[in-house]
Amino acid sequence: MRQALIVADEVSAVRAEYAEEEAEAAEREAAENAAALEVSLSLRITRELDLALKRRAAQEQISPSALIRRLLRQATAGGDEPVLTVQQVEDIARRVMRESA
Repeated sequence: MRQALIVADEVSAVRAEYAEEEAEAAEREAAENAAALEVSLSLRITRELDLALKRRAAQEQISPSALIRRLLRQATAGGDEPVLTVQQVEDIARRVMRESA
């Protein structure tokens, strides 16, 4: 009997956590939709890319449109800066020289 109550409490806690996560996701999506422009894009992609996008969206449990918006946002957000600055490379080279001496 006690074990059943413990399991019931755990199930209840998991359900509450899941409901909270779903509510947060719905709020984020509503905010994105409110701030979004309704723009249609026409793209020519391969069947393989289409399937890969749909598969990834399903794995992440989001719509393909949401996945593509995120990928486009990431692709256009900066990306012009180098992976390492000149100063960082010089610091690494100095550290390697010190440690190997």
